[in-house]
Amino acid sequence: MRIIFAVISFMLLSVSAFQPSVVAEEDPIGVYYRGLVEPSEVIEVASQVPGIIEKVFVERGDRVKKGQVLVTLKAGVEKAQVDLAEAKLEFGRRKVLRNEKLREKQLISIHEKDEMETEVRLMEIQLQEARERLNMRTISSPVTGIVVERYLGPGEYVGEGSIMKIACVNPLNVEVVVPATVYGTINRGMKAEVLPQNPPGGSYQGRVVIVDEVIDAASGTFGVRVQLPNPNYRLPAGISCQVRFFK
Repeated sequence: MRIIFAVISFMLLSVSAFQPSVVAEEDPIGVYYRGLVEPSEVIEVASQVPGIIEKVFVERGDRVKKGQVLVTLKAGVEKAQVDLAEAKLEFGRRKVLRNEKLREKQLISIHEKDEMETEVRLMEIQLQEARERLNMRTISSPVTGIVVERYLGPGEYVGEGSIMKIACVNPLNVEVVVPATVYGTINRGMKAEVLPQNPPGGSYQGRVVIVDEVIDAASGTFGVRVQLPNPNYRLPAGISCQVRFFK
Protein backbone atom coordinates (compact mmCIF):
# COMPACT_ATOMS: atom_id res chain seq x y z
CA MET A 1 0.00 0.00 0.00
CA ARG A 2 2.79 2.38 0.89
CA ILE A 3 4.44 1.66 -2.44
CA ILE A 4 1.21 2.43 -4.39
CA PHE A 5 0.71 5.74 -2.46
CA ALA A 6 4.31 6.76 -3.19
CA VAL A 7 3.86 6.07 -6.92
CA ILE A 8 0.64 8.13 -7.10
CA SER A 9 2.27 11.04 -5.25
CA PHE A 10 5.23 10.96 -7.62
CA MET A 11 2.91 11.01 -10.65
CA LEU A 12 0.95 13.99 -9.30
CA LEU A 13 4.15 15.93 -8.65
CA SER A 14 5.42 15.09 -12.12
CA VAL A 15 2.22 16.33 -13.78
CA SER A 16 2.19 19.59 -11.79
CA ALA A 17 5.82 20.24 -12.70
CA PHE A 18 4.88 20.42 -16.39
CA GLN A 19 1.88 22.76 -15.89
CA PRO A 20 2.54 26.34 -17.15
CA SER A 21 2.77 28.92 -14.38
CA VAL A 22 0.07 31.61 -14.43
CA VAL A 23 0.92 35.07 -13.05
CA ALA A 24 -2.07 37.00 -11.76
CA GLU A 25 -2.60 40.27 -13.63
CA GLU A 26 -2.32 43.30 -11.37
CA ASP A 27 -4.96 46.00 -11.30
CA PRO A 28 -3.44 49.48 -11.85
CA ILE A 29 -6.56 51.25 -10.57
CA GLY A 30 -5.77 53.04 -7.30
CA VAL A 31 -2.02 52.39 -7.51
CA TYR A 32 0.31 55.38 -7.77
CA TYR A 33 3.30 55.23 -10.09
CA ARG A 34 6.23 57.60 -10.32
CA GLY A 35 6.33 59.93 -13.32
CA LEU A 36 8.18 62.87 -14.78
CA VAL A 37 6.54 66.01 -16.17
CA GLU A 38 8.11 67.10 -19.47
CA PRO A 39 7.36 69.64 -22.24
CA SER A 40 5.20 68.29 -25.04
CA GLU A 41 7.65 69.78 -27.55
CA VAL A 42 11.14 71.25 -27.45
CA ILE A 43 12.04 73.25 -30.57
CA GLU A 44 15.48 74.43 -31.60
CA VAL A 45 14.78 77.61 -33.56
CA ALA A 46 17.12 78.13 -36.51
CA SER A 47 17.31 80.27 -39.64
CA GLN A 48 16.59 79.13 -43.20
CA VAL A 49 19.39 81.37 -44.44
CA PRO A 50 22.74 82.42 -42.98
CA GLY A 51 23.26 86.02 -41.93
CA ILE A 52 23.96 88.57 -39.21
CA ILE A 53 21.36 89.00 -36.48
CA GLU A 54 19.91 92.51 -36.42
CA LYS A 55 17.38 92.26 -33.55
CA VAL A 56 16.26 89.69 -30.98
CA PHE A 57 12.82 90.45 -29.58
CA VAL A 58 12.62 87.86 -26.77
CA GLU A 59 14.72 86.73 -23.84
CA ARG A 60 14.99 83.58 -21.78
CA GLY A 61 11.81 82.98 -19.79
CA ASP A 62 9.57 84.97 -22.14
CA ARG A 63 6.28 83.47 -23.27
CA VAL A 64 5.82 83.47 -27.04
CA LYS A 65 2.92 82.71 -29.35
CA LYS A 66 2.97 80.76 -32.59
CA GLY A 67 3.83 83.14 -35.43
CA GLN A 68 5.36 85.79 -33.16
CA VAL A 69 8.50 87.43 -34.55
CA LEU A 70 11.56 86.31 -32.59
CA VAL A 71 14.55 87.46 -34.62
CA THR A 72 15.33 89.56 -37.68
CA LEU A 73 18.49 89.32 -39.76
CA LYS A 74 20.12 92.22 -41.57
CA ALA A 75 18.34 92.45 -44.91
CA GLY A 76 19.56 95.56 -46.74
CA VAL A 77 20.33 93.68 -49.96
CA GLU A 78 17.04 91.79 -49.90
CA LYS A 79 15.03 94.99 -49.36
CA ALA A 80 16.81 96.61 -52.32
CA GLN A 81 15.96 93.60 -54.49
CA VAL A 82 12.29 93.96 -53.55
CA ASP A 83 12.35 97.68 -54.41
CA LEU A 84 13.99 96.91 -57.76
CA ALA A 85 11.47 94.19 -58.61
CA GLU A 86 8.56 96.50 -57.68
CA ALA A 87 9.94 99.28 -59.90
CA LYS A 88 10.35 96.91 -62.87
CA LEU A 89 6.83 95.58 -62.43
CA GLU A 90 5.34 99.05 -62.23
CA PHE A 91 7.16 100.06 -65.42
CA GLY A 92 6.01 96.89 -67.21
CA ARG A 93 2.38 97.50 -66.30
CA ARG A 94 2.55 101.11 -67.53
CA LYS A 95 4.05 99.85 -70.78
CA VAL A 96 1.16 97.44 -71.30
CA LEU A 97 -1.39 100.21 -70.67
CA ARG A 98 0.35 102.59 -73.09
CA ASN A 99 0.37 99.99 -75.84
CA GLU A 100 -3.22 98.91 -75.27
CA LYS A 101 -4.50 101.85 -77.32
CA LEU A 102 -2.03 101.00 -80.08
CA ARG A 103 -3.34 97.45 -80.04
CA GLU A 104 -6.92 98.71 -80.41
CA LYS A 105 -5.82 100.68 -83.48
CA GLN A 106 -3.99 97.55 -84.71
CA LEU A 107 -0.66 99.40 -84.69
CA ILE A 108 1.02 96.55 -82.83
CA SER A 109 0.63 92.83 -83.44
CA ILE A 110 -0.93 90.24 -81.15
CA HIS A 111 2.52 88.72 -80.80
CA GLU A 112 3.98 91.98 -79.46
CA LYS A 113 1.09 92.37 -77.03
CA ASP A 114 1.61 88.81 -75.80
CA GLU A 115 5.33 89.46 -75.26
CA MET A 116 4.62 92.51 -73.10
CA GLU A 117 2.03 90.71 -70.99
CA THR A 118 4.39 87.76 -70.54
CA GLU A 119 7.15 90.13 -69.40
CA VAL A 120 4.79 91.58 -66.79
CA ARG A 121 3.94 88.08 -65.54
CA LEU A 122 7.65 87.26 -65.22
CA MET A 123 8.19 90.49 -63.31
CA GLU A 124 5.39 89.53 -60.89
CA ILE A 125 7.12 86.19 -60.24
CA GLN A 126 10.46 87.94 -59.70
CA LEU A 127 8.83 90.28 -57.18
CA GLN A 128 7.28 87.34 -55.36
CA GLU A 129 10.66 85.62 -55.20
CA ALA A 130 12.33 88.78 -53.88
CA ARG A 131 9.69 89.14 -51.16
CA GLU A 132 10.12 85.50 -50.14
CA ARG A 133 13.87 86.02 -49.78
CA LEU A 134 13.19 89.08 -47.63
CA ASN A 135 10.67 87.18 -45.49
CA MET A 136 13.28 84.50 -44.76
CA ARG A 137 15.27 87.17 -42.90
CA THR A 138 12.46 87.27 -40.30
CA ILE A 139 12.28 84.28 -37.94
CA SER A 140 8.97 83.56 -36.20
CA SER A 141 8.06 81.11 -33.48
CA PRO A 142 6.77 77.76 -34.78
CA VAL A 143 4.93 77.02 -31.52
CA THR A 144 3.36 78.65 -28.49
CA GLY A 145 5.62 78.17 -25.51
CA ILE A 146 8.41 79.54 -23.35
CA VAL A 147 11.95 80.54 -24.37
CA VAL A 148 14.24 78.14 -22.53
CA GLU A 149 17.61 79.26 -23.90
CA ARG A 150 18.89 82.03 -26.14
CA TYR A 151 22.20 81.19 -27.80
CA LEU A 152 22.87 84.19 -30.05
CA GLY A 153 22.33 87.94 -29.91
CA PRO A 154 22.42 91.01 -32.19
CA GLY A 155 25.53 91.28 -34.34
CA GLU A 156 26.32 87.57 -34.19
CA TYR A 157 26.44 85.32 -37.22
CA VAL A 158 23.86 82.58 -37.60
CA GLY A 159 24.56 79.63 -39.86
CA GLU A 160 23.42 76.05 -39.39
CA GLY A 161 23.20 76.29 -35.59
CA SER A 162 20.26 77.22 -33.40
CA ILE A 163 19.40 80.71 -32.25
CA MET A 164 17.22 79.75 -29.29
CA LYS A 165 15.26 76.90 -27.72
CA ILE A 166 11.50 77.01 -27.10
CA ALA A 167 9.56 74.54 -24.95
CA CYS A 168 5.86 73.95 -25.42
CA VAL A 169 4.38 73.52 -21.93
CA ASN A 170 0.69 73.47 -22.81
CA PRO A 171 -0.05 70.66 -22.91
CA LEU A 172 2.58 68.85 -20.85
CA ASN A 173 3.65 65.23 -21.21
CA VAL A 174 3.88 63.02 -18.15
CA GLU A 175 6.14 60.02 -18.76
CA VAL A 176 5.35 57.06 -16.51
CA VAL A 177 7.17 53.72 -16.21
CA VAL A 178 4.93 50.88 -15.04
CA PRO A 179 5.58 47.16 -14.39
CA ALA A 180 4.95 44.63 -17.13
CA THR A 181 2.43 42.86 -14.89
CA VAL A 182 -0.16 45.57 -15.65
CA TYR A 183 0.33 45.40 -19.42
CA GLY A 184 -3.03 45.29 -21.15
CA THR A 185 -4.89 47.05 -18.35
CA ILE A 186 -3.78 50.60 -19.25
CA ASN A 187 -5.17 51.81 -22.56
CA ARG A 188 -5.25 54.97 -24.63
CA GLY A 189 -7.97 57.34 -23.54
CA MET A 190 -7.86 56.20 -19.91
CA LYS A 191 -7.94 59.02 -17.35
CA ALA A 192 -5.04 59.73 -15.04
CA GLU A 193 -4.64 61.73 -11.85
CA VAL A 194 -1.30 63.53 -11.61
CA LEU A 195 0.09 64.68 -8.24
CA PRO A 196 3.16 66.90 -8.79
CA GLN A 197 5.74 67.17 -6.05
CA ASN A 198 5.69 70.27 -3.83
CA PRO A 199 5.84 72.91 -5.09
CA PRO A 200 3.45 73.33 -6.85
CA GLY A 201 1.53 70.33 -5.52
CA GLY A 202 -2.16 69.90 -6.16
CA SER A 203 -4.06 67.36 -8.23
CA TYR A 204 -4.46 67.48 -12.01
CA GLN A 205 -6.28 65.27 -14.47
CA GLY A 206 -4.83 64.10 -17.77
CA ARG A 207 -5.44 61.39 -20.31
CA VAL A 208 -3.34 58.49 -21.60
CA VAL A 209 -2.19 59.16 -25.18
CA ILE A 210 0.61 56.59 -25.67
CA VAL A 211 1.09 53.06 -24.34
CA ASP A 212 4.33 51.39 -25.40
CA GLU A 213 3.81 48.01 -27.01
CA VAL A 214 7.36 46.85 -26.33
CA ILE A 215 8.32 45.77 -22.80
CA ASP A 216 11.87 46.38 -21.61
CA ALA A 217 13.21 42.92 -20.82
CA ALA A 218 15.95 44.14 -18.50
CA SER A 219 13.67 46.08 -16.13
CA GLY A 220 10.37 44.32 -16.82
CA THR A 221 8.62 47.63 -17.43
CA PHE A 222 6.99 49.62 -20.23
CA GLY A 223 6.27 53.31 -20.77
CA VAL A 224 2.99 55.24 -20.66
CA ARG A 225 2.52 58.88 -21.69
CA VAL A 226 -0.17 61.04 -20.14
CA GLN A 227 -1.10 64.34 -21.78
CA LEU A 228 -1.79 67.03 -19.20
CA PRO A 229 -3.47 70.37 -20.04
CA ASN A 230 -1.60 73.39 -18.64
CA PRO A 231 -3.43 76.47 -19.97
CA ASN A 232 -2.23 78.89 -17.28
CA TYR A 233 1.36 77.58 -17.25
CA ARG A 234 0.89 76.79 -13.57
CA LEU A 235 2.88 73.58 -13.77
CA PRO A 236 6.56 73.73 -14.70
CA ALA A 237 8.22 70.99 -16.71
CA GLY A 238 11.00 68.89 -15.26
CA ILE A 239 9.38 67.94 -11.94
CA SER A 240 8.58 64.46 -10.65
CA CYS A 241 5.07 63.37 -9.77
CA GLN A 242 2.81 60.49 -8.80
CA VAL A 243 0.30 59.16 -11.32
CA ARG A 244 -2.86 57.09 -10.76
CA PHE A 245 -4.90 55.62 -13.60
CA PHE A 246 -8.67 55.28 -13.50
CA LYS A 247 -11.61 54.73 -15.84
